[in-house]
Amino acid sequence: MTILRPSNPPISAVELRLQQMNQLYAYSRLPQWLMLGAACLIVALLWGHTSVGGLMAWAAVVCLLALLRQRLVARYHACQAHDRLRARWRFFFHLGNLASGLCLAWVYIGLTPLGNFTLQVPVYSLAGGVSLCVGVIYASRFPAFASFIIPAWLPPVAFLLLQADEFSQAWALMGLILFVCIVLCAIFIHRSVLEAQINHLRNEALVANLSSTQQRSEELNQQLAREVAQRRSAEQSLRDSHEELEARVRDRTAELERASHELQASQTQLSLAMDASQLGLWDWDLVGDKVYHSQIDTIFGIIANEGLSMLLELKPRLHPADAAMVRKTLVRHMKGETEAYRMEYRVRHENGQWVWVEDAGQVVERDANGRATRMIGTRRDITARKYQNEQAVLAATVFEATSEGIFILDPQFNVLAVNQAYSVITGLASEAAVGRNILDLSGDTEIRDHFAHLQQLLGNQDRWQGELTARRRTGEPFPIWLQLAVVRDSSGQVTHYVGFFADLTTHRQTEEQLQYLTNYDALTQLANRSLFNERLQDATSRARQHEHQVALLHIDLDRFKQINASLGHAVADNLLQEVARRLRAAVQPQNLLARLSADEFVVIIEQPENEKTLAVLAHSVLEKLREPMLIGEQELVMTASIGISLFPATARDSLLLITQANQAMQHAKQLGGNNAQFFTHELRAYSLDRLQLENQLRKALEDDQLLVYYQPKLHLASDRIRSAEALVRWQHPERGLIMPGEFINIAEESGLIGALGDCVLRQACQQASQWYQKGPEAVAVSVNLSVQQLRQEGFARDVAQILRASRLPARLLELELTESMLLEHSPTVSSNIDALKELGVILSVDDFGTGYSSLAYLKRFPISTLKIDRAFVAELDEEHCDDAIIRAIIAMAHSLSLNVVAEGVEHESQLNFLKANGCDEVQGYLISRPIPADEFTALLAGSSDMPILRNRR
Repeated sequence: MTILRPSNPPISAVELRLQQMNQLYAYSRLPQWLMLGAACLIVALLWGHTSVGGLMAWAAVVCLLALLRQRLVARYHACQAHDRLRARWRFFFHLGNLASGLCLAWVYIGLTPLGNFTLQVPVYSLAGGVSLCVGVIYASRFPAFASFIIPAWLPPVAFLLLQADEFSQAWALMGLILFVCIVLCAIFIHRSVLEAQINHLRNEALVANLSSTQQRSEELNQQLAREVAQRRSAEQSLRDSHEELEARVRDRTAELERASHELQASQTQLSLAMDASQLGLWDWDLVGDKVYHSQIDTIFGIIANEGLSMLLELKPRLHPADAAMVRKTLVRHMKGETEAYRMEYRVRHENGQWVWVEDAGQVVERDANGRATRMIGTRRDITARKYQNEQAVLAATVFEATSEGIFILDPQFNVLAVNQAYSVITGLASEAAVGRNILDLSGDTEIRDHFAHLQQLLGNQDRWQGELTARRRTGEPFPIWLQLAVVRDSSGQVTHYVGFFADLTTHRQTEEQLQYLTNYDALTQLANRSLFNERLQDATSRARQHEHQVALLHIDLDRFKQINASLGHAVADNLLQEVARRLRAAVQPQNLLARLSADEFVVIIEQPENEKTLAVLAHSVLEKLREPMLIGEQELVMTASIGISLFPATARDSLLLITQANQAMQHAKQLGGNNAQFFTHELRAYSLDRLQLENQLRKALEDDQLLVYYQPKLHLASDRIRSAEALVRWQHPERGLIMPGEFINIAEESGLIGALGDCVLRQACQQASQWYQKGPEAVAVSVNLSVQQLRQEGFARDVAQILRASRLPARLLELELTESMLLEHSPTVSSNIDALKELGVILSVDDFGTGYSSLAYLKRFPISTLKIDRAFVAELDEEHCDDAIIRAIIAMAHSLSLNVVAEGVEHESQLNFLKANGCDEVQGYLISRPIPADEFTALLAGSSDMPILRNRR
């Protein structure tokens, strides 16, 4: 046999790379020993010439790299050949080379002192020699050579080139020349070694190929000899078994014919049985993914004459929610964990509906590796059965979960079943009720007679419902609403009675509670408005019939809204309960006490003795309410305003009686609260006048009937007018000029104060701008603010817009605040005040000393001016204590760098006292009354020659 082989067999790149890696890791120990030796010598040479800490740290790094290289080489030789070709081994090798090269570079850069030529010669020579040796060792593998020689050589060369001394640049030039030479040598060595390795591998491949060819030739010769012997033996065996085979074929043919007839009969019977049971038989060839399925049209709605693809045609019809369960079951069975399987899942019928199927099957054939190759089984539609089961479960759940009691009786009224609610309502357990007659369980003759009557009644009708009184297990009677239904069979005979009943006890209690809440207040347990109106109507009817009087007291708590807003609803509710308790104690039981709204209460008194008795009762109520109340951790003192009206003395009916009492209460509140007032016809006229004035004020704002007068302020240091206070007046078309005291309170109560304040602010800014632009001289105007304005979000933004529109500098606008505004703990108020200060608007405190005067808000807010109230100035000549108060206010203000303005100066002595004590400005009738803008302009024009202005009366 002649064997042909190539003269130059191909060399595998993998083999070449593996040989190079083996050589690199084999040679890698020598560079590390060279590095360790050089490190010892370098440490000895540099000891005492450089930092000992840095030198030892460098030596430790070299030792650590040596240990890591040893461990890497050991792990590399321990792994298999195919693992050695992974990229991580090259990565770690080159990473070690990089670290080693940088360590050698650090000898030049960080360890050897510059300028010491005697020390540089041995150290640089030793480090350079080690670099050359290691580079020659790695030259056979150029990437390994580059990963070491570049970090070891180029950083020192660059470092030395950057130095200014000639020795360093000479070393750098020499290093650069050596670097180029060693690179050229490495390229040459690499090419030579690479060619030698390729030739070596080719020779090894040729030798291996020759040996393999010889071995193959010997095997072929031996195989040929065996085949010849086997062929001769097979021919002889074939002749011997030919006759025996013919005989067996004849016998087997006869047996197959008999089995075929029997199989055909069995198949016919099986087909009939399968058709009757609607059971589909399937046979799945897993290798070819073909499934043969009977009843496929019944279960899936598919018409198929040939085999279907399980994965492509049947699997997509599986319900997504069942896919995981089906897969898990089949995988476990195919792995041999179960002998057979049975599961239920949903598939999509051809008509789009989901059909429940029961699938049972098993593996019947496996290949040599144990993998399933064929499965058979059955599948049938169980949708109807599934629906019946779900309905049964649902019915059972409803039976047990419903809150109504349910019991099922046989035709003799024996209890067959009861639900949980039956036991809860009656207190009788299911075990104690089932099997007993419902008549025996009733426990009362009347109830038994009623059930006996119902049994006769239900013989002619199928349903009855009505209210009964039943008894619990304890014997306690309770009302129920009972419904009985008859269940009949196909022949119309009664088979069962089904009863439903609901406990009406809670329903009755709810009705009673609703009836109570209809007439009584839930918080205070007092009569509510509905019951009050009813009782008041009855009281006035009796009074009209018997000709006696009815008195109505309308009680309203003072400052309740502030308590509710500041302390919260919980404290307010507790307060109302305590007020109701005290009112109940103060009022006779025969007199109706009711709560109308949040803080309003009323008392109906029939046949009062006289008005004096009513007044005594009202003041008694006020006294009880003024007693301190401890609500939680708060001690509160409440006052109230009471209005009293009489029927038929002042009111002709109940509605008018309520209105008059309310008007009297409002009048008491306007008088400062904490008092009681009887309704009079003059009060009615006053109330109507206030209502008419409120409506006219709305129209006045629309028709620009409001005017702004200006009262000058005299600057005492210069005796000149520098500012004025803007004061509103109402030019009423019928009543003439109305002072602010008559309509400011109405504006605050009706919510018009915001619009009124905005109107005054705009007019004042426009007039001040005119004085600023056209003369006679610039005057700052001060405008009073209401708390409602300061509570508005964006108020400061509106002021800025008004200043821009009127072209008035912010320093010429002064806004007067009250102490109560500054004491409000409101973020909106604080933010508005801060924003106004940022605009440059001057802020002052009006009526200082009459409210809750506190240094805290003077420090907290950007106040510029304090205005001493006219009450202190008016009594300067009468009470010397007021002199001390005014001196203290002026001294305190000046210590806080605040200006002081005194109001209500009407006498020369007052002016002299204020000027002597350092007051900054004064205003009052002594200087001038509030005057219109045109008169104020004339006053400014004529005041240039006057040292001080006198009274303009």
